[in-house]
Amino acid sequence: MKQIAFIGVGVMGKSMVRNLMKSGYEVSIFTRTKEKVLDVIKEGAQWCEDIKTCVTGKDVVITIVGYPKDVEEVYFGENGILENSQPGAYIIDMTTTSPQLSKKIYEAARKKQMSALDAPVSGGDIGAQNGTLSIMVGGDREAFEVCQPIFECLGTNIIYEGQAGSGQHTKMANQIALAGIIAGVCEAMTYAKQVGLDVQTMLDSISKGAAGSWQMTNMAPRILKGDLNPGFFIKHYIKDMDIATEEADKVALHLQVLNEVLEMYRALDEKGLGDLGTQALIKYYEKK
Repeated sequence: MKQIAFIGVGVMGKSMVRNLMKSGYEVSIFTRTKEKVLDVIKEGAQWCEDIKTCVTGKDVVITIVGYPKDVEEVYFGENGILENSQPGAYIIDMTTTSPQLSKKIYEAARKKQMSALDAPVSGGDIGAQNGTLSIMVGGDREAFEVCQPIFECLGTNIIYEGQAGSGQHTKMANQIALAGIIAGVCEAMTYAKQVGLDVQTMLDSISKGAAGSWQMTNMAPRILKGDLNPGFFIKHYIKDMDIATEEADKVALHLQVLNEVLEMYRALDEKGLGDLGTQALIKYYEKK
């Protein structure tokens, strides 16, 4: 399994393609804007003009696109992945999307003698660059085991979660937990600044104790430097939180922290800040 088609080469996808190529895989890519991926083409990725060309004859197809509607678009239809991938191919969607959509793809792939996995990731641009992503995988265990070497090129915390859709449900749990953590870091920094503490000294003091987190270690320094560039877009996190609230509603759960943080991010998005990174939540507190 050396030939991979990779659909969606954005902030995270570009680093993932690079890590696959470093591990010896032949990677063909398709994305909407060729100009944005000229660097990885120069490094050895094979550019394809359309999805059909990209996936034809490939052993594995990986996707990481923006929204559920984008997943629908690339998988279904005459020129989509499912219609043009070969029987026996492994189809891996690493987009964070609806668990119900992942089940739909799984069933459609099975009818065409393909194996589909939902494998959303966590770790942002830093994890993608370093090949240290957390990867949460749903689908058939046999397919997961076959694709394990590919996942190992991309991440270090790779866990089989269960049947189709389970990877997405786990990612929803991740995004739910993340909401409170990001807000907590921003509130701690806002409080420290307001009471006259040196914010860096405060972070040094608490980041190694019970309050420590990946967000505090990696995102707080960006906030201090005023670096709000996206490792993960606000607009995409809003999409994830919307999916999480929809899934929670289906099992009669009201998740108060998630809902409150979602409203904060929506307020920033309404101000035109949706293309900033999630650490830009600090701007919600700065205006108070």
